Amino acid sequence: MDAAVMQFVVGKLGNMISNEAQLLGGVKDQVEWVQTKLMEIRCYLRDADSNRNTSALAENWLNQLRDMSYRMEDAVDTFHLELEDECKKDPGLLDKIKSLFPNPTSVPGLHKLGKELKNIKLDFEEILKSKSDYGIDPLQDQDRGSGVVDLIKRREVYEDIVDETEVVGLNAARDKILNMLLIHGETSTLHQKRKRDQEISKRIVITIVGPGGLGKTTLAHMVYRSAKAYFAIHMMLSVSQQFSQIDLLRKMLSELDNSRLERCKDVTDLIKNLKELLRRKRYLIILDDVWDTIVWEQLKNALPDAENGSRVLMTSRDEKVAKSTDYPKIYKPEFLDENKSLELLLKKAWQYQKPCEGCSDDIRKIAIELSKKCKGLPLALIVLGGILSLEKQTHSAWERVQRTMNWPEEGIDCMNVLNMSYDYMPYDVKQCFLYLASFPEDHKIRANCLIKMWIAEGFIPQKDNKTMEEEAEDYLELLFQRCMVQEAVRSPNGLIKYFKVHDLIRELAIKLSREKNFHTVFPKAKGVNLSDSAYRRVLLESCGTEFMKYVGKMNQKTRSLIWFGQRENNLPKFAEFRLLTVLEIVNVKMSGNTELKGLDGLIHLKYLGFKDCENIVIEWRCFSGRMKNLETLDLTTIWLRNWAAPTDIWTIDTLRHVHVHDFCAILTLSTKGDLSNLQTLKWLSTTACCSSQFPNLNNLLKLGLTTQGHSHKWDGVPHLLKNLSSLVSLHIRVSMLTRNNQFIPENIVYPRELPNYSNLKTLKLDGIWSEGVTLKERFLPPHLVKLKLGGLFLREDPMPELGKLKSLNKLQLHGALYIGEQMNCPSGFPVLQTLVLIDVNLKVLTVGNGVMPKLKYLIKSGRLRLNMPPELRHFQG
Repeated sequence: MDAAVMQFVVGKLGNMISNEAQLLGGVKDQVEWVQTKLMEIRCYLRDADSNRNTSALAENWLNQLRDMSYRMEDAVDTFHLELEDECKKDPGLLDKIKSLFPNPTSVPGLHKLGKELKNIKLDFEEILKSKSDYGIDPLQDQDRGSGVVDLIKRREVYEDIVDETEVVGLNAARDKILNMLLIHGETSTLHQKRKRDQEISKRIVITIVGPGGLGKTTLAHMVYRSAKAYFAIHMMLSVSQQFSQIDLLRKMLSELDNSRLERCKDVTDLIKNLKELLRRKRYLIILDDVWDTIVWEQLKNALPDAENGSRVLMTSRDEKVAKSTDYPKIYKPEFLDENKSLELLLKKAWQYQKPCEGCSDDIRKIAIELSKKCKGLPLALIVLGGILSLEKQTHSAWERVQRTMNWPEEGIDCMNVLNMSYDYMPYDVKQCFLYLASFPEDHKIRANCLIKMWIAEGFIPQKDNKTMEEEAEDYLELLFQRCMVQEAVRSPNGLIKYFKVHDLIRELAIKLSREKNFHTVFPKAKGVNLSDSAYRRVLLESCGTEFMKYVGKMNQKTRSLIWFGQRENNLPKFAEFRLLTVLEIVNVKMSGNTELKGLDGLIHLKYLGFKDCENIVIEWRCFSGRMKNLETLDLTTIWLRNWAAPTDIWTIDTLRHVHVHDFCAILTLSTKGDLSNLQTLKWLSTTACCSSQFPNLNNLLKLGLTTQGHSHKWDGVPHLLKNLSSLVSLHIRVSMLTRNNQFIPENIVYPRELPNYSNLKTLKLDGIWSEGVTLKERFLPPHLVKLKLGGLFLREDPMPELGKLKSLNKLQLHGALYIGEQMNCPSGFPVLQTLVLIDVNLKVLTVGNGVMPKLKYLIKSGRLRLNMPPELRHFQG
C-alpha cells in the first residue's frame, strides 16, 4: 500500500470514527491510535519515494508497513461485513445497539475487531522501533519537475504542434520492407525476370527481427499503412506471449465474414473458412509480436498460397520464429546512429514546444551524452525524452537528471531507462502506473474505464476545484507525456480515449507490482501461492479450463479481480470474494444463458463492469441498497431480468456512473436518495421521464435517453432536461422496436430546455425526426464539438447550416435518407477533423476551397463520389 492509498485508508478510519462511534464502544481509542500512526507512516512512505536509492533493508521495512496497513483495512472491512450480515437477519439491530450507547455490548464482530486491532498495535510498535535498524530517517523531498501542474497547458500546446505519427530513422527501413513485399526493381535477363515473377506470385513470409524497444511494431504499422492499398484483403493482428490459436483464428475470420464465424464449431471449421476466403484474393496479414515457432505451425494452414502475390509480415524478438516459416525472409532493423539518437531524444524532450527552441550548447552537450548511453534503442530514447520533457528546460535541471542516473560506461539497456522513468514519477501517480499490469499484453485499454477503476481503488484524491475524474485524466496525461502509455487515440475534446502499453513497459509494471505486493497476473505467476494475502489485485487472463482452479485457490481477501475470459461453461462464485472493490469481466462468452448470483453481498464493491460478454444474465434486484459503496455500474453487455430497476439502487448516494444496455433501459427513477454524485446515466427510458418529480441530478454530465419497447412517451423529457444544469453530452435514441412508427419531436431535437444549453459539447440523435423539422444552425447548441445524426429523413442539404458550427470537430451522418443527390459544403467547418458519411442516400459530396482545413479522417460508403479542393484531394482515393 503506497502513500496515496494509505491516505484513503486513513480517511476510511476517520469516517468510521465520526459516523459509527456508537458502534465502536471501547474499540474507538484503538482505531484512533492506528489512524494516527498510519498518517505518520504515510509521511515515511512519501519521503522514501523521494529517495531513488532506497536500500533493500529500507524497502523491506516499507513492505512490512504496507502489509500491516492491509491488515488494518481488512479488519475494518470484515467487521462491516459481519455487522451487515447480522443486520440483514435482524433489520432493527442497529437501533437496538444505538440504544445501549455509550457502552454497546452486543455489536457483532466488535470483539474480534478489538482483538485484531490490539495485535496490529503491538506489531506496529515493533516495526516502528526497528526504524533505525533499517536506516530510515526523515528525508527531504526533491524537486521532481513540473509534474501534473502544467498538464492542461501542455495538452493544449500538444494539440497544435506535436505530430505523434512522425518517427526518426524508420523511413528507409519501411521502404526496404515495402520492396521485399512488392518485389520492385529492374531485371537485366529473362531468367531474372522469370525468377522475379515467380517470387511475386508466391506467398512470402517476411519477419522483422530485433530486441524489444527497437521499434518493430511501429515499423510494421508504417509498412501496413503504405502497403495495404496493394492488397484486396489486409489486416494487422497482435499475437503476444499469451497466444491462443482459436482466438486468433476467430479474430481473423471476424474481420472477413462474421456470418461464417457464427457457424464455426472448432479450429477445423475456422481454418476451412479462412482458406476459402483468402485463396480468392491477394492478402496481406501482419502478425505482430510473435514469440514462438508454434504460432506459424498453427496458422499456416489457414493462410493459403494461391500464387497470387499474397504476403505475411511478422515481428519477433526471436530469429527462430522467422526461420520456421516457408521461404523465410528476414529483416533486422538497425539501431539508431548517434545523430538520429540525438534527434529523437530532443524531439521528445521538447515535444510540447517548438523543436529544440532554446536548446543551448550546454544542454545539447548533456543531451549528446544521454543519447549515447541509450545505445540507439528508440524506446529508451523516447522514455528518457519523456522524463526530460517534464523537467525545467535548463542546464541545471538536465544536469541533475544526468547525475541521478549513475550509468555505467558501456551504456544501459531499455529496462534501466523504464525504471528511471518510474522513479521520476510523482508518488501518487506510481500506483496508477502499476495498475496497468491489470490488462493483458497488447490490449487496447479504455481510458474512461481505467479512470473509474483508479477512483474505486482510492488512488485519486478529491480536490476542491476538480472532480476526481478530471484529476485522473491529468494523471493519465502525465503517463502519456512520459511515454509510459502509447498509441493514444483522443476524443474530439482532446482527452485520451484509448491507448496501449508497450510490452516492455507492461513487464516493468508486472515486475514492480510483484515486488511491492501490489498486483499479480495469472496464469503467468507460476509457482506462486494463490492464497498468499499479498496478492490483493489479480488479473486472470485466458485461463480456459484452469480458471475455476485458480479462482478456488485465490485468497478471499482479494480486492480487485479483472478476468479476461473466453468460452466458458460456468461462472465462479464471485459472492465468496466478499471484500472485492473492483470486479471487471471481459470477453466471457457463456455457452448458454447463465445467471450471475450473489452480487448483493459484495457491500464493499465500488466498480462492477462487463465488457464484450455474451449470455450472462443478472437480476436487477441484485443491486440493492446493501451495495452502499457502489460508484460505477457498467452492464452494457449484460441482459437484465425484470427491467424496472429496484428503487433501492437510487438510495446508493455514492453512484457516479450507471450504464446499461439500451434494450434494458431504466424504467423508473426514485427520489428516495441523493444522486448528486451521479455523472453518467445511460440508458434511461423516456417512460421514466413522465414522473412529476426527479431526484437531484444537478451534476449529471452524460445522459442517454431511449424509447423502450413499443413505448413512445416524450412528454416528460423537457421537464427532465430543465433539471440538468451540468449536462455536456446528450444521446437520444429511438428503439429499433419503435422506429417504424416513432418520431423525435422538434423540442427534443433542439433541446433548448437545458439550463446550460450553450455548454453542450456532444449531441447524438438516432431516429426519424417529426415531419417538418430541419437542421438549423441557430437552433443547435453553439459550442458543439461532436454531432451524430442517425436514421434521419433530410429534406434539405444540412451542410451549409452545419458548417456554421465553429467548434465542430466530428460530424457523423449515418443511415440518413436525403431526397437530393448532392450535398455541398461551400464554407465553414473551420476545425472539423473527422467526417463520417455511412449509408446516406447521397451520390456526390462537394467541398469548397478552404473548407474543412483541419480534416484528418473521412469515412464514407463506397459509392459516394467526392469533389474535393486541391488540399483535400487525397481523400478522393
